[in-house]
Amino acid sequence: MSRRTLAVVSAGLSQPSSTRLLADQLAAATRDELVRRGESVKLRPVELREHAHDVVNHLLTGFPSAALREVLDTVTGADGLIAVTPIFNASYNGLFKSFFDLVDSAALVDRPVLIGATGGTARHSLALEHALRPMFAYLHAVVTPTAVFAAPEDWSGGVADGALRARITRAGAELADQVHRRSPSTGPADPFALTTTFEEMLGRQDS
Repeated sequence: MSRRTLAVVSAGLSQPSSTRLLADQLAAATRDELVRRGESVKLRPVELREHAHDVVNHLLTGFPSAALREVLDTVTGADGLIAVTPIFNASYNGLFKSFFDLVDSAALVDRPVLIGATGGTARHSLALEHALRPMFAYLHAVVTPTAVFAAPEDWSGGVADGALRARITRAGAELADQVHRRSPSTGPADPFALTTTFEEMLGRQDS
């Protein structure tokens, strides 16, 4: 049995947050499917509102705090990523975009990602396709076919209704499939690791 880690990023600004609720349910669906496939799963939730000041400071100074460095390592070192944002003005919110602006452009290459969003009206659902999916495609992540949007009418007492539940289950199965078919992650890349040997560098100089 291999051990898998899922980073679950939610960018909701309020508490309680429907964005966090959706993220948790997507994570549970993915975990359950991976467990069914014989995997051991650890969920690593990240609420960006708790790190908002550190995100801004990093953007201004170029250096992350210890807490934010740990969060970035959690995201870039996970076997799979679930990323959920509220939709503001027909796109992801500023905190969500600012955080992923801090992720190294090569850190999510071939990483399975499930995207989700919440909003006040179902008309905002297209933001998943014209905003979130292109952003993760730019980072060369593997975005699952099913993206999940939840409007207020999709919840019944804090529980996903039938149609939303079906989308959550399908999306979780797709992410689990992508994670399961890959080797377990070895963690975040070491930014100071040598990518070539001294012999290779000397050979280039000789040529």
